[in-house]
Amino acid sequence: MFGSHLSIAGGLHLALLEAERLQFDTVQVFTKNQQQWKCKPLTADAIEPWKTHCKRLGFRQTVSHDSYLINLASPDDRLWNASIDLFIEELSRCALLGIPYLVTHPGAHVGSGEEAGLRRVAAGLDRAYAAPGVEEVVTCLEITAGQGSSLGYKLEHLAEIISRSKEPSHFGVCLDTAHLFAAGYDFRGKGYAKFRKELESMVGLGRVKVLHLNDSKKDLGSRVDRHDHIGLGKIGKEGFIPFVREEAFLGIPKILETPKDKHPSGRLWDEVNLETLRGLMG
Repeated sequence: MFGSHLSIAGGLHLALLEAERLQFDTVQVFTKNQQQWKCKPLTADAIEPWKTHCKRLGFRQTVSHDSYLINLASPDDRLWNASIDLFIEELSRCALLGIPYLVTHPGAHVGSGEEAGLRRVAAGLDRAYAAPGVEEVVTCLEITAGQGSSLGYKLEHLAEIISRSKEPSHFGVCLDTAHLFAAGYDFRGKGYAKFRKELESMVGLGRVKVLHLNDSKKDLGSRVDRHDHIGLGKIGKEGFIPFVREEAFLGIPKILETPKDKHPSGRLWDEVNLETLRGLMG
């Protein structure tokens, strides 16, 4: 089940029409301008076309990514409370649209320390899920590259947030291949068996609800997040084989977040990257 993060410019449902044109099976979107704290409420004019086209296309496992402004690990109470409020808005919008998965970065501790930051994230998420009508949305904690004081660059971080939560069933995991690689996880070739075992031990394969399939411009363990097209980065095309063939991941959304420029042939890179991934399925 392949998709891409697509623009909602002009209307949420236009991302679905573009996914259809590109022959994707799902899509990831922002449900609002991700660089603004305030947003207009969703109206029927936005909700109904989205739901209508999802039903027509059979897109049941769509994905939203929350705003990058949110930092649930912040030690600053003002920012932390604002982040919780905005996260509740993100959850609520997913619930209204019938989007089952909301991907979020755990946040940055900005000097308070990893342990304090992880406690803060878990507490913030519990507060968000106390809001009415959001319990059906699964928050997918995304592995990060680990730049600066960012949390989530270890599977242990994601496992700890989930274990600290009042209701672990609210949470899944999003594995981003570029982030994993930059964080130091080498899943290429024979390394995948070791990675898979660690993943199973730390969070469980069934907890993985979304994959972000991106090559990495930066080296293994660089802790720098820079996405590249499939097969053109440091991971290499063969490194994606286990993810597209893994039986546990066959039925989950696999989302491209690669650059949106055009291939030298004039085709959109989304089309080329999709073709590459499908060609690896064997």
